Amino acid sequence: MMLFWKILCTSILLVQAVTANWWNLAAPVLSPASNTSVEAFPTLHKENCQNLEYLVDRQRQLCMLSDKMVQVLQTGATQTVEECQHQFRHSRWNCSTVQNSTDIFGGVLKFKSREAAFVHSLSSAALAHAVARACSRGELNECSCDSRVRKRTPRHWQWGGCSEDIRYGEIFSRDFIDAKENKETDEGLMNLHNNEAGRRAVRGRMQRVCKCHGMSGSCSVRVCWRRLPQLRLVGDALSTRYEGASHVKIVERKKGKNIRKLRPLHADMKKPNKTDLVYLEDSPDYCEPNDELGILGTRGRTCNRTSAGLDGCRLLCCGRGYQTRVRDHEEKCRCRFVWCCRVHCEICRSKRDHHVCN
Repeated sequence: MMLFWKILCTSILLVQAVTANWWNLAAPVLSPASNTSVEAFPTLHKENCQNLEYLVDRQRQLCMLSDKMVQVLQTGATQTVEECQHQFRHSRWNCSTVQNSTDIFGGVLKFKSREAAFVHSLSSAALAHAVARACSRGELNECSCDSRVRKRTPRHWQWGGCSEDIRYGEIFSRDFIDAKENKETDEGLMNLHNNEAGRRAVRGRMQRVCKCHGMSGSCSVRVCWRRLPQLRLVGDALSTRYEGASHVKIVERKKGKNIRKLRPLHADMKKPNKTDLVYLEDSPDYCEPNDELGILGTRGRTCNRTSAGLDGCRLLCCGRGYQTRVRDHEEKCRCRFVWCCRVHCEICRSKRDHHVCN
């Protein structure tokens, strides 16, 4: 399922012919100031779907539904990377993207680690979120608002407006992303579990919003609809799940046919439920650079000397220590309103300590 994020790598692929190693030349469009920021990329059209060799047949079929659907896939992929980078901004692996690689995250996700679990769940959630949002905006012909909620009969209010159809978003996400996974493999079984956990994180945070109608704000009629949560809330929830992810193993049982299940690595550990993230392998070392895996290491990263968290110099610098540099800092200060109609500010200059990992 790592192939889902390669949609971001098609920025420079328009209608040109695809060669056997075309993705070795493709790279995510990065900000020149950072190797982790994803910028806007050219819009793909459904004709390009056939050229995306990393998609399986079912994924190509869904990709070619319409030009709008391709753009929704791009939106979901972009949001996955941006939200991942936000959630991991203080971690040793900060969800950095890699240029000139067959995968946007390099080889990091080849490990069946808790980072892979997080990214898989987030991508599944982001696609379900993007599709449901596009449905409510009328951007897709295949869906619209969720009409099923109107069949319910609440007592003190009534359904109205446009409820965003997370059910269709989940169905599409499951159809598209899970199509690549093979549940007969260890990695496939792990990914399918985490994909579903991501979708449930969106569904479980759907919000009911209401608007009052009536004379002089009397609220004699209260109309409500269901709205998607902000993806940031979903990312925060999955980040919490990442911290408590379950280390599991594959257990095979024969009852007429082979049944493969995910079970805790140790008998005294809690059995993960369908909203928990699971992983099969320990994470690689993110402290030192590893070109083969696309790991940048933490040398040169800015750390917080007073923090005991992940962004603290002790943890982020992996025990190598840090250097303190003094930098000039400018900011607006002593701002005042000048009649009429502008705000005048002075520029205050100061020196601040800047801590960088050795």
